[in-house]
Amino acid sequence: MSHAILDSRIATNQNNQKSIDLYQHAFFLDRKAQNLSQGTIQFYEQKLSKFFNFCKSLHVDQVAEIDSNLIKQFFIYLNSNGHTAGGIHCYFRAIKAFLRWYENEYEPEGWKNPIALVKAPKVPVEPMEPVNIKDVESLMETCPRGNVIGCRDKALLLFLLDTGVRASELLSLNLEDINLLSGEVLIRQGKGRKPRNVFFGSRTRKAIKAYLNKRHDNYPALWITRDYCRLSFWGLKAMMRRRANRARVYPPSIHSFRRWFALTCLRGGANVYSIQEMMGHADLQVMKRYLRQTNLDLKKDFLKVNPVDRL
Repeated sequence: MSHAILDSRIATNQNNQKSIDLYQHAFFLDRKAQNLSQGTIQFYEQKLSKFFNFCKSLHVDQVAEIDSNLIKQFFIYLNSNGHTAGGIHCYFRAIKAFLRWYENEYEPEGWKNPIALVKAPKVPVEPMEPVNIKDVESLMETCPRGNVIGCRDKALLLFLLDTGVRASELLSLNLEDINLLSGEVLIRQGKGRKPRNVFFGSRTRKAIKAYLNKRHDNYPALWITRDYCRLSFWGLKAMMRRRANRARVYPPSIHSFRRWFALTCLRGGANVYSIQEMMGHADLQVMKRYLRQTNLDLKKDFLKVNPVDRL
């Protein structure tokens, strides 16, 4: 559906109960026209769908009827349903993007953007917990060596630890993107569509080779399912749950592997700028949460210098 047709339908449906749906669809078209990544599009779809369903449950069917109190009510609703401050902040960002787009695109007469009266939810800056390496070892012990899925899962777990890639980057990899001789991986489109190189060591290389030796297909994806399809995000999460149940440990989050990578690189003496580059962060601000050291780290550093004892 073109923008012109959508604009026409929106203009003639100002009092139609489905007008929110029309604006929502137009917003997604605009995001896609900007060539945003599929992950970003899905982010907006998931967050805004939940918000608009909340609006409709309160009989708010027009974008112009959304006010600051409604947005605050939505945040209270999310909080009461177990969403973390960080999760609520994600909804805030999506709603803010939509309302600013609506304001700039249609310039509604007499309408004031309600997001200006809503403060962004405070997100406590807490250390990000890395994955428990003993739990990962337990997960790998449940991976049988005799079949392709067992070899895949072990190689995938080691790959996450060794590269620190995001889940979306992991799942988008093709066979042509990895070099088993040099241990280099080309991330073609990281966050912000920026390419970069990451690396893996000999143990991960050996596991990937064992996995690829079990495959007898021509499918281009690096990580595939039993049915020779590209492994999806939900398939990845299901694998983690399945392995965790067999290992009798709590299922680790995919992102906790990335935290482990960052902190382990720092403890191993890697330059913070190199870690930033390998993780694909635009600046060091985001890195602060990943590299927030534990009390044990701080104590070790203190004992190296111990100011008074060196007098």
